[in-house]
Amino acid sequence: MFLRQLTYLIALDQYRHFSRAAEHCGVSQPALSAAIRQLEHELGVTIVRRNRRMFGLTPEGERVLAWARQTVADLDSLRQEAAFAQDVAGGSISLGVMPPAIQVVPLLLESLRAAVPALHVEVTVFSSSDILRELREHRIQLGLMYLDQVPVDGAFETREMYAEQHVLAAAGGIVLPGRGACDWAAAASVPLCLLSRPMRSRQMVDACFREAGVSPSVMLETNALELLHSEVLSGRLATILPVAALPAGAPEGGPLQVRRLDPSPAPGVGLVRVKQTVATALMVRAWEIVSGLSLGEAFRF
Repeated sequence: MFLRQLTYLIALDQYRHFSRAAEHCGVSQPALSAAIRQLEHELGVTIVRRNRRMFGLTPEGERVLAWARQTVADLDSLRQEAAFAQDVAGGSISLGVMPPAIQVVPLLLESLRAAVPALHVEVTVFSSSDILRELREHRIQLGLMYLDQVPVDGAFETREMYAEQHVLAAAGGIVLPGRGACDWAAAASVPLCLLSRPMRSRQMVDACFREAGVSPSVMLETNALELLHSEVLSGRLATILPVAALPAGAPEGGPLQVRRLDPSPAPGVGLVRVKQTVATALMVRAWEIVSGLSLGEAFRF
C-alpha cells in the first residue's frame, strides 16, 4: 500500500468522478483507476461502486476512506513538525468559523502572528455542524463555534473565548424602543433583517420571541452577514445580532444605535479541536496562544 493510493481515494471521494479526480492528482484516469483497484486487491475489499461512472463508495470503502484521511493528515502533521523544528517562524493552520463569529478571526490572527510571524492561515466559514464534520475528517485543524453543540463523546477539546450576547441594532434613521435596553416584545415592532432560520443564532432569536409571545416584523432573511450589514448601515432595516457579529463600520448618520435585549441568551463561543495523542509543535503553540485570549468584555454591551 502506497500513500499515493490513499491520496487518490481521498480525491475520488471529493470529486466523485474518476477523470476529475485524476486531473486533480496530476495523473491519467487509467493510472488512478489501477491504483484504486490495487488498493482493493491488497485490502481484499471492494471500495468503489463502479458502472459507467462512479456512484460512490461501499460501506467498506467509507471505512477505508476514514483511515486514509487520518493517515494523510498524520503525515502532513509530521512534515509540518519537521519544518517547524527548522523554522519556528512559519507553519500552516486551517480554521473553520461560524458566521456570527467571523469578526473574531482578526483578533485570533493578530495573536497568532505575533508569536509565529510567517504563519499561513486558511479561514473558511461553516455552520457549527459542518465545522465538527470538517474537524473529524481532518480538513481543518481548529473550529470557532458554539460550544454547546460540541458532542460530549470525548473526541474534542474546547476552550471558551466569550459568552455571546444578542442586541437590537439600527442606524440613526430608525426609531428603536427604550434607551440602553428593551425587551423582546418591543423589538418585535421594529422592521428587521435577520439571519436565516436554519442558523443557530436565528433559532435563539426566534425562541426568545416565542417566549415573549410575539411575532417579529421580519422583512429580510439571509445567511450572508454582509447583506445584513449593508441593510443596517443603509438605514433601511434594524437587526438582531450577537455583539461579535455587528458591522464594524459606522453608518453615515453616526454610530449605530444599540439596545441590550433582556433577557438575552448567552451561549459560550470558543475554539474546538480534535483530541489527539500527539500534536505538532505548531498546534501546541497555537492552542496555548488562543487559549490565553479572553474576549468576554470585548463582545458584551
